[in-house]
Amino acid sequence: MESIIAWFSEQGSLFYQALIEQDRYLAFLNGFKLTILISLGAVLLGVLLGIVLALFKYMASRSRKCGILGVIANIYLTIFRGTPVYVQLLIFYFVVFAPWPIPQPVVGVICFGLNSAAYVAEIIRAGIEAVDKGQTEAGRSLGLTGRQTMSLIVMPQAIRNILPALGNEFITLIKETAIIGNIGALDVTKVGQNIGMSTYHYLQPLLVVAVIYLVVVVILTKLLAIFERRLARSDRR
Repeated sequence: MESIIAWFSEQGSLFYQALIEQDRYLAFLNGFKLTILISLGAVLLGVLLGIVLALFKYMASRSRKCGILGVIANIYLTIFRGTPVYVQLLIFYFVVFAPWPIPQPVVGVICFGLNSAAYVAEIIRAGIEAVDKGQTEAGRSLGLTGRQTMSLIVMPQAIRNILPALGNEFITLIKETAIIGNIGALDVTKVGQNIGMSTYHYLQPLLVVAVIYLVVVVILTKLLAIFERRLARSDRR
């Protein structure tokens, strides 16, 4: 019994050392802020570029004249979906942006955003194809051009359909950014590693990091489920 009490006492001391001592919780908070900022920037870039790629594939499927756009989109998707994001991050930081003093978080936003775009493009393409073709025909019968029909009728409905999937992509991005510490960015994972190096105890700070990710993912998942239920209710009205 005494040994169990002593073990819990030791663990409590180590967690105090990892989180409270020297105000280390502030480092965790700053690292978490950076993680969220990188994720938000990456998902924004991913959505914007993903829309372009999805339109490239959509236009290529509708007209042979746009076939080259489909080829470009397919090459892009093959490269970014077929290689590990960690390798992409290293290439961007140590090769592509090596000649310029670009901050690591910016490199992370660009890399994760370009990688995310490959997945978002498929999500958006599926959303576009899920819109009833009668909607497009109705737009054209009203005298709208193909571009107007896409921007005013098809895309708003497609985006509504894919919002839950985009929420899942954001959750995935938050977890993927854990590797950015390998290029020197002080995200929450890197902070945990640094504290482990300074205290010579890695378990406690890394458990704090894991709990932070777990709490964030659980909260976002719950919010996404609530959002999906509200969308379903509005569709039934």
